[in-house]
Amino acid sequence: MEFTVVIPAGGEGSRFRPYTDIVPKPMIPLGEDERPILDYIVRHLAKKGSKRIVLLVNYKWRYIKNYFNDGSRYNIMLDYSVDDDTYSNTGGSLLKAYKEGLIKGDVILIWYGDIIANLDPMELIGFHQREGADAALVIADRYQIPVGLAEVDNEKNVKRLREKPWLNIMVTIGVLTLKPSVLDGIEGKLGTKFDLMGDLIPHMIESGKKVKGFLYSCEWLDVGSLERYKKINSSLLNKVIR
Repeated sequence: MEFTVVIPAGGEGSRFRPYTDIVPKPMIPLGEDERPILDYIVRHLAKKGSKRIVLLVNYKWRYIKNYFNDGSRYNIMLDYSVDDDTYSNTGGSLLKAYKEGLIKGDVILIWYGDIIANLDPMELIGFHQREGADAALVIADRYQIPVGLAEVDNEKNVKRLREKPWLNIMVTIGVLTLKPSVLDGIEGKLGTKFDLMGDLIPHMIESGKKVKGFLYSCEWLDVGSLERYKKINSSLLNKVIR
């Protein structure tokens, strides 16, 4: 099945300031090799068989393009779609790339630019195809919350405190597939500045589209905040990227 990988990588990275005053968040170095966060993602996707990637960019986007160029050193085709005043946010950016003709094939694989996971994209796309899905969300079965969890009785006594515990809850991890035809006519319903996970997926569910969950039980990293970024050491990174 022909597919296009789309990586949203255009945010200003306000939670990473002052670092992002100089470089965009996807280009912040990570690990012993000090490669950009986005480099880990692109290398992983290329290694696992992805041939075409579109980067949805905006903030300091030339920094990203100067590093990745046309993707030839990864043996992939790499294109860029730059946000403008009309099309923005993750959904609007995807819609712009779609209308520009940058998205080819039967499936869009969306992989957020701050998520690192040892997920095989071919397995996800195969699942999407077998299920006849309109969208398939990668779902992890546990999540470590970034704050302490307190249990307090009626007298305001703290009876138990668990520091940043892992909870057995189903959470999305920022990777999903989408049938391209879902975007046809979506502008008339959601506009051009909508969010993928906050607007498009709920709209699809309410409209009766087939939205499936692909369960993923391996390690993954969310590099979406400076606090999380500082806690990622080489040992943890090597567990995820193999």
